[in-house]
Amino acid sequence: MIASSDTASKSRRRRRVQSSHVAPRGQRERVARPVVRHAEPLPVAPTPARRRRAARREAAVRSSASGAGAMTQRRSGHLEAILSARTLSAVTVASLLVVLLMFIQSDAFYVHHIEVGGLVNLTAEEVFALSGVANLHLFWVDPAEVRAQVLRSPSVADAEVRVGWPPHLIQIEIQEREPALIWEQAGVRTWIDVRGRVMQQRVDRADLLRIVVEGSDAPIGPNVVIPQDVVDAALQLRELLPDLEVLIYDAVEGLGFQDPQGWRTWLGTGTDMAAKLNVYNAIVADLNARGIYPEFIDVGDVDAPYYRIWWREDETGTGQ
Repeated sequence: MIASSDTASKSRRRRRVQSSHVAPRGQRERVARPVVRHAEPLPVAPTPARRRRAARREAAVRSSASGAGAMTQRRSGHLEAILSARTLSAVTVASLLVVLLMFIQSDAFYVHHIEVGGLVNLTAEEVFALSGVANLHLFWVDPAEVRAQVLRSPSVADAEVRVGWPPHLIQIEIQEREPALIWEQAGVRTWIDVRGRVMQQRVDRADLLRIVVEGSDAPIGPNVVIPQDVVDAALQLRELLPDLEVLIYDAVEGLGFQDPQGWRTWLGTGTDMAAKLNVYNAIVADLNARGIYPEFIDVGDVDAPYYRIWWREDETGTGQ
């Protein structure tokens, strides 16, 4: 019974020694301590949250890399655009300078002649001289100034100036003043228009009424304007007396004419020539009926006409 108990006890101790790797008592000093090796942890399967975080980190890295690349690409493209624009500007400026030099130096852009339209009595040479653009470069031609120069001529009523390219550099359309009367002073004939402006007579016009000035020994100046009441009176007489070819003008008496019967008639000025002629015809009829021949008849004042008797017939028909 005791033996069997010892055997069981030994058997239990042996199992404990084997299970705890403890050497027998007599051999403890000679047995090395077992080396404990830490095993690598087994890979743990990532959870969905970890996968999402990893994906976000990877996307952020890719975005950062692509953003840096795009920024670099944009900077490069912007620099190329700036260089391209500067190159284009430089080429454009250089081309403009070349064109400008050609434009300035070319004789085709200097005015040596003009084109003139609307001429009746004036000549193109006269208008060219008036314009002041001879041998002037097209750059320096001011249409308004050219028009003002042309309008200096009393024969020009209006002018339109156009500036173009070769060969039609300067084109001027002229509107001439129409002569209304012929004004003869000190033997020199000139034209005057309906406003009394004096113009050079260029051709003989038999259809125009001529006014001969008495008591002046100098021709009329180019800048003199005939009084409007004189012009209006002459034009009215032209209509009322179509066979009348010549009027006489005196600064005091106004307009008059030589009656076919031999006396001088003065009608003054103004626009009441029809009334004055009626009074004049009545006076002439009365004088003829009484056998009176006047030296002159003056109806310049239609309310106070008068005459001077030159001679009259007596009852026997002889003059006295």
